[in-house]
Amino acid sequence: MSDKVGVIVRAYESFGPALPFPFLSRILSFTMNRFPHLEPLGYSADFDSHIDEHLVEGRLLARVSEEHRTSYVVRTDRFEIPAEVAGKMMFTAESRKDFPAVGDWVAASSHDDDSHAIIHSILPRKTMLMRKAIGKRLEEQIIATNVDYVFAIQGMDETFNPRRLERLLVLARESGAIPVALLSKRDLCPPGFIPQVLDSAHQAAGDALVLSYAIDNADDIKAVREFIKPGCTFCLVGPSGAGKSSLINVLAGREILATGEVRVYDAKGRHTTTHRELIVLAQGGILIDTPGLRELGVWDNAAAIELTFDDVIELAGECHYTDCTHTHEPGCSVKQALEDGTLEPERYEGYVKLLREQHALDARKTVQGALKKKQHDKMIAKEIKKIKKKGKI
Repeated sequence: MSDKVGVIVRAYESFGPALPFPFLSRILSFTMNRFPHLEPLGYSADFDSHIDEHLVEGRLLARVSEEHRTSYVVRTDRFEIPAEVAGKMMFTAESRKDFPAVGDWVAASSHDDDSHAIIHSILPRKTMLMRKAIGKRLEEQIIATNVDYVFAIQGMDETFNPRRLERLLVLARESGAIPVALLSKRDLCPPGFIPQVLDSAHQAAGDALVLSYAIDNADDIKAVREFIKPGCTFCLVGPSGAGKSSLINVLAGREILATGEVRVYDAKGRHTTTHRELIVLAQGGILIDTPGLRELGVWDNAAAIELTFDDVIELAGECHYTDCTHTHEPGCSVKQALEDGTLEPERYEGYVKLLREQHALDARKTVQGALKKKQHDKMIAKEIKKIKKKGKI
């Protein structure tokens, strides 16, 4: 413990305010947490205040490393074993959020000589990466939890799409994790187009860091590897064929995930990753691999949309009218920027589309919430009526 404190003091004396706060706070949490043996799995003092209420009746602390359709895999410093949720937990769950997800810290009990486990409860989540569930259902889908950084991966080949990158970064920012735009396949981008692609990526990323790499370039991989800190969790998200599994294999130094060829005629990848999986690197750091995301529906992203499109928000703040619709009003800074070329029409259209989706979703949530409240009030009224008939009140 004292050695770690000494390292922090020396680091702060050397770098002072230049030391990144997330990195500093992460180191500080390591010096004080109650389970230092779980630090390599991403545990920190952020969870200490909730431990006592969860670790009862001899239960152990574990992290969910895999999620399948009806089962899980949990990991401790001693073993990694199959798991399922307890009957009580399944019965009291009201939505998908009440079930475990990859990255969760859970209270579990192991059985039959540590051959399988039962998950009894989930510790409060530090961050939560999620999207709207696919289809017409009004429900969120959790991608991963307790993530420190989100790597939004896009290929620099013909599949590069700045609008998709914007959506990925909106999801990343809303999660509470730090977003990073990671551009793969730089070797497949014609040299003359690399500056153009990087410019588009920087514009889409806003204040997020942008890194590009070629999977066979040792210096590029070294730069990515140096970014990954021990005890920190990095979630990789992006479309199929973007190179998520290939990057994890290279960072791990061995082939632990299957990879698939990208189709030549349309440059689209196959779904080689079929479930979410947490991988602990030997050199330190935790990676979460996810299946390719075809649909990126917003869920609760209003604030994250503003952060991702901070240039549009800044222009809107300069409009003459506070309720400007940016269509016909005089003195509209957004309209002027579109006309003089300082704001790309495609970027503005991407912002408007996301905003419309968010407003439509919020309206549906309001209606659904009102219906649920009505049904709940009706049920309570029925129960009170029954009790009155029995003469108990």
